[in-house]
Amino acid sequence: MRKIYADAESALEGLTFDGMTVMSGGFGLCGIPENLIAALRDTGVKALTVISNNAGVDGFGLGQLLETRQIAKMISSYVGENKEFERQYLAGELQLEFNPQGTLAERIRAGGAGIPAFFTATGVGTLVAEGKEVRTFDGRDYVMETGLVADLSIVKAWKADERGNLVFRKTARNFNPMMATAGKVTVVEVEEIVPTGSLDPDAIHTPGVYVDRIIKGTFEKRIEQRTIRIRETA
Repeated sequence: MRKIYADAESALEGLTFDGMTVMSGGFGLCGIPENLIAALRDTGVKALTVISNNAGVDGFGLGQLLETRQIAKMISSYVGENKEFERQYLAGELQLEFNPQGTLAERIRAGGAGIPAFFTATGVGTLVAEGKEVRTFDGRDYVMETGLVADLSIVKAWKADERGNLVFRKTARNFNPMMATAGKVTVVEVEEIVPTGSLDPDAIHTPGVYVDRIIKGTFEKRIEQRTIRIRETA
């Protein structure tokens, strides 16, 4: 089965449609699928529901899709770095399903594992639990959360072999591995593609069975908030 594609545009060909649900990996700007986000923007697909830790920053990452009004709803856990996100949400132009971060991660993992729902104590007695089933186990209340599955997962990894086995590097191993399992179709961009058999089997984070298409990308790797320390003079 052919998994390696020439570029992000060809890798998304035939996969996008209006109203689809997309999972996009990354944490802040760390480990985001930069090339696939830009290619998704260029398809012109609309009314997207995007599942992501955050919505990038203004003008970069998922922020590009907000600027073009292609996102109708975000399912996220942190949205504090994007002024356009704030403006659209407060103006009633963007729907938001806000999740505690651990709950979001578990909802994605559950979706990838075929688990339709689970109970967690996080959010009980708060707005997070409104309209959801609450049960008591061993004297403690838990709220039911549903698993998440997307029509398309776009993921960024460090290395892939030709069969789609993936290795993530450091903090980029955030939401990416679990999202790779929870997409009906998973497209991955990587920094390097190596021959099958080159990766140590013990070092593989995501087996190739979850990966449908791969591209080799080029990356800016922007820093979300650059903070420096002024050196002390002698």
